[in-house]
Amino acid sequence: MKKLHSLLIAKLLLASLLGAALFGTAGCGQESNPREIQPAEKVAEKKAVIYQVLPRLFGNTNSTNKPWGTLEENGVGKFADFTPKALSEIHALGATHIWYTGALHHALVGDYTEYGISNDDPDVVKGRAGSPYAIKDYYSVNPDLTNNPAERLQEFRALVERSHAAGLKVIIDIVPNHVARAYHSLDKPQGVQDFGAGDNTQVTYARNNNFYYVVGEDFRVPIAEDGYKPLNDEANDLVDGQFIESPAKWTGNGARNAQPSMHDWYETVKINFGVRPDGSKNFSELPKEYAERDYRAHAQFWADKKVPDSWKKFRDIAHYWLDFGVDGFRYDMAGMVPVEFWSYLNSSIKMRNPNTLLLAEIYTPERYRDYLHLGKMDYLYDKVGTYDAIRAVMENKGSTDKIAEVRASLVDISSHMLRFMENHDEQRIASSQFSGNPEAGKPAMLVSVALSPAPTLVYFGQELGEPANKDAGFGKASRTTIFDYWSVPSVRRWNNEGAFDTAQLTKEEKELRSFYQRLLNFSKQSPALLGNYLDLHSYNRKQGSGYGEKQFSFARWNKTEKLLIVVNFDREDSKFELLIPNKLLKQWKLKDGSYALKGQISNAKQQLVIQNGQGRISLNLRPFESHIFKLED
Repeated sequence: MKKLHSLLIAKLLLASLLGAALFGTAGCGQESNPREIQPAEKVAEKKAVIYQVLPRLFGNTNSTNKPWGTLEENGVGKFADFTPKALSEIHALGATHIWYTGALHHALVGDYTEYGISNDDPDVVKGRAGSPYAIKDYYSVNPDLTNNPAERLQEFRALVERSHAAGLKVIIDIVPNHVARAYHSLDKPQGVQDFGAGDNTQVTYARNNNFYYVVGEDFRVPIAEDGYKPLNDEANDLVDGQFIESPAKWTGNGARNAQPSMHDWYETVKINFGVRPDGSKNFSELPKEYAERDYRAHAQFWADKKVPDSWKKFRDIAHYWLDFGVDGFRYDMAGMVPVEFWSYLNSSIKMRNPNTLLLAEIYTPERYRDYLHLGKMDYLYDKVGTYDAIRAVMENKGSTDKIAEVRASLVDISSHMLRFMENHDEQRIASSQFSGNPEAGKPAMLVSVALSPAPTLVYFGQELGEPANKDAGFGKASRTTIFDYWSVPSVRRWNNEGAFDTAQLTKEEKELRSFYQRLLNFSKQSPALLGNYLDLHSYNRKQGSGYGEKQFSFARWNKTEKLLIVVNFDREDSKFELLIPNKLLKQWKLKDGSYALKGQISNAKQQLVIQNGQGRISLNLRPFESHIFKLED
């Protein structure tokens, strides 16, 4: 089914088409002469490593994996599966944060009516387990993930406490752009009103309406394409091609028809943030000079302003989860929401807890600086840039020259760009649709980790080379499904009946996991990776011998540590001399002579030989071989 994983393409197109056109920004553009800067509020004390995991899949040891299988057939992971042992092993891998994707209560096909939860209509649910991004109740958690749904919040609170005890900070999603079509909160605090409960449904738009309406028309279920049938045509009383919504609401991706298409985010409805249908803003503009001001000034700016009702609802939701013990938020499709709202929300969060980690999914590079400086984000996805450039090299579709170009274009905000090579939207490195070889992820991850002080994201199973090579039903091969009841074969073996050890892993899986563990833990404790950067790649492309478009190199250093990073993306052996320019030798105060280099994630040793102010390192790298060399004292 083409619609299933055209989702990310749709995200990219929507971000580009709707972002600047519909929501606009206040204009803190890229500097003509970008310079290296530290994060606005404070310098990072250590590099963060975020481990993203779907609880629904993580602890599920049922190996049935029947496409379109029910919870009873295929099983489901629980919050309780994150035992102290499991969490300690995730921390030992190198993680500082754990992102529980799909923890909040979202629409799903399952009967929890005995707990007062209404059934969701499969006609407007993607898959059987449902999309984690169709939130049904922002003040509760997914009942599938609990041993006792009546105590779902208590079970999640216990998970947060176990995570903290293991040394992990907790991140959850907030999805401000849209909610499930049947949004209804059972667990909202007293005095809180559901989204849309106070709306005037007789008008398309009103400033304090939470939704947009197709006045005079009822919602119609999309016309099925490519042979798609809800629940794979399994009999279900609610599968009747109908869903009652009168009047119809705009769909989550901005589609304004009463009957969205199968390619729209038809399971969700779009939130109104005070942007009129013509794209004009119905709230106070944020002066561009606030790009230079901290979150306290932003909070003060909004203190006496009237803001749309949706803004206040999301502020209250974020504060609720902060008080619950959550340490950070990953914002879904942040670029589809006006930057002024982010200033309002994020400044209120930082006033409550300045250490909260705020991470935004955004795919429009021309707007990055607005969302950092005006929106007060901590970190942004570096997908359209570093990820795409590295992936092109891995697929033999591009040169490492592009990685250097992208890094240079982001030099002033590099410390704010989250780096990753897998997440729930991206294909698995080891899938045949990507590289087909988990070893190819080694140079990719080393570059991603070492480029800047920004956090690194690792997707669960990535460290085991998980290929995601089976169709799960709604979810298709190459990406681990986020829509179905399923289990992950490599993670099941690592689980090993709760031992969370390497006993059932293959030799290749053990070695790959060891590589990730060494790399991630080194990144957390290395002071040089928080320090200076110099591109060696461009110099070697012009001056070097044997160094080509499949190699990449750079230097990182501070007062106490000097590192040389060199990687080989080639599937063949690569023999060359890495040249170290005089500029760097002067910075490091090195004179002619021979200097020992020691591998920091391997036992490799090399010599840096300097003659007449020119440094050389003779290298013969195997396929995908990658090194962080430290200059020995």
